[in-house]
Amino acid sequence: MENLRFCSFVWIGRVQKWRRRTKYGNSVMDHKKTTATAVAGGDSLLETIPESILNEIFMRLQPETLTTLCSVSCVSRTLHSSVNKLLSSFSSIDLSEFSLDSQTFDGIIRRFGKIEKITVDCLRLNDASIRSFLGPDVEELILLKCSSLSYRLLSSIGRTCPNLRVLTLEFSGFIDKSAVFDLNLEGSLGSCRFLESLQIKVRGGEINEYGFMLLGIYHLLPQTVKILKLQPASALETLVYLRTFNYTSLGVLIAPTIFGQSLTHISLVLDSITDVLLRTIAHSLPLLVELDLKDRPTSEPSDDLSDVGIQSLVGCRHLTSLSLVRSRQLFATSFKRTTDMGMFLLSEGCKGLESIRLSGFSKVSDAGFTSVLNSCLNLKKFEIQHASLLSDLAFQDISKAPRSLTDVKLVSCSYITSEAVRELASCRDLESLNLLGCRSVADSCLTNVSRLKLLTSLNLGGADVTDNGMSVLGNGNAPISTLSLRGCKRVTDRGIAFLFKNEGKLGKSLSSLDLGHMPGLTDDGIRSVVDGCLGLVELCIRNCFHVTDASMEALGLKGSSSSNKRFEGEKSKVLRRVDAYNCSGLSVESLRFLKKPLFCGLQWIGIGGTRLICGDNVGLDEIQRERKWLTICSDGCEMGCHDGWQYHKFGL
Repeated sequence: MENLRFCSFVWIGRVQKWRRRTKYGNSVMDHKKTTATAVAGGDSLLETIPESILNEIFMRLQPETLTTLCSVSCVSRTLHSSVNKLLSSFSSIDLSEFSLDSQTFDGIIRRFGKIEKITVDCLRLNDASIRSFLGPDVEELILLKCSSLSYRLLSSIGRTCPNLRVLTLEFSGFIDKSAVFDLNLEGSLGSCRFLESLQIKVRGGEINEYGFMLLGIYHLLPQTVKILKLQPASALETLVYLRTFNYTSLGVLIAPTIFGQSLTHISLVLDSITDVLLRTIAHSLPLLVELDLKDRPTSEPSDDLSDVGIQSLVGCRHLTSLSLVRSRQLFATSFKRTTDMGMFLLSEGCKGLESIRLSGFSKVSDAGFTSVLNSCLNLKKFEIQHASLLSDLAFQDISKAPRSLTDVKLVSCSYITSEAVRELASCRDLESLNLLGCRSVADSCLTNVSRLKLLTSLNLGGADVTDNGMSVLGNGNAPISTLSLRGCKRVTDRGIAFLFKNEGKLGKSLSSLDLGHMPGLTDDGIRSVVDGCLGLVELCIRNCFHVTDASMEALGLKGSSSSNKRFEGEKSKVLRRVDAYNCSGLSVESLRFLKKPLFCGLQWIGIGGTRLICGDNVGLDEIQRERKWLTICSDGCEMGCHDGWQYHKFGL
């Protein structure tokens, strides 16, 4: 199994170190056996440790991944027994980070006992693998990337798991439409008498073309459903369903249906968001707590959302989370009929909002956004995207009153500068700050940002920051675990070195780093990351043309005993995901670094647009056979292919 040799040595070392600190220490020192002997011999030192003690250790530890536990179980009979007992006690499993083949998956799933909650990446699995754990015990089932599963299997889930409370299914839009007739959701959903949350996603394709997969879904919903998320959803069918059961033939509003009375969360991806749709949802769902609507118009909508539609939300007395997003994926347009007046009405009628996300409101100015900030005193998440009229003025007084903001996201707001960021940094509870595409944000605000003691996520993608700004971040106290510098053209290798100098907090806290689209990044910068970042598990260097094979070798060695001398006594994590898309400086020689024992623990790597996929791919085939847990993406997907899996096949 992947990581067997490495994980075995690590765990043996841990157990030996633990024994030296206990009453068993003397006997261990007397043996003076090598690690290799301990692994190979039947009279291993591990066999002498009472199983009850190992069980206690495993229950206290929090292994990084399932891989580690499965690997150490092969070291000795005692460990094998302890690990199996631990796994059999788990009732909740999340395998979404692994793209497993059926054989490996079956070997893992057999170790578990009664499974109540499970999340699975199904891309490489077959029907038999899924059937192996389905049953009355399953209450929460999340099946992602279901392109390899038959619709007949998915249609039988409700009958096989009648006690389901949460069901999520994710399909590919690029399918044989005739096969959809096997997707009989009526029989499946009709058997789930306790279903509270239903989420169905169809990834890829246009809404009008693939929306047929979910036709009639509203009429199949059990009355117990409280959370409904559909992608895509037909705006017309949503209106027809809600209006059919809520209006008389004369158009007079009557009492909502039982289904409407129970629904508290609704999330829909539509072709167009209109006033009629918003008004109907507001009137039909009296207990609505979360409303999440996103549209993807293919042309300029004729009946678009306006202030009138926004005003209808005032009647949603329980609303705490609102998201209205216009995607620019298919057609660059915006909500041109919604103005500051709509925001004024919203802020006065929905003062209980705790989370708000607005994207594409090109006619709303600082006055409108400020009214929301000032009126919604419990606001924790504030996200604005593609707001061409939003400027620093919206945040100029934010430091004068206590704020509970924890998550702020300002994407592609070109008038936002460092002055606004300094004001936002007065919110001491801030945990996440996203300034992607705010090109006027510079170094001058980073001193304030670096003092935020709860900040774990920072996105400076496309900002006008420099190496000096990186020095400020490196010396700060913010425990940042996720950092994006994508497209920061003025940051060079020198700036990357500044981030991790003097053994600052960032070197220990950072786990995810995005250095994509940075022309000043070379092998020296990558070496600084390898030497200075103890906990890094995810790295993006896409479109960094000066990165060569030397960087791949350094990354492959990360986590080995020789790579992190400066953090003596602390365990360095290994890289799980690497995005090297379109790194033209990489040659086919880098393939040898993807072979064992380098890149121990690697789960995903993106190498599309590089010379690593040139030729007959014999080398990649060999690597794939050797490392069955590794996903090799030869396309241009972002990290993990979470939004690109429907367009291509994994592996080679």
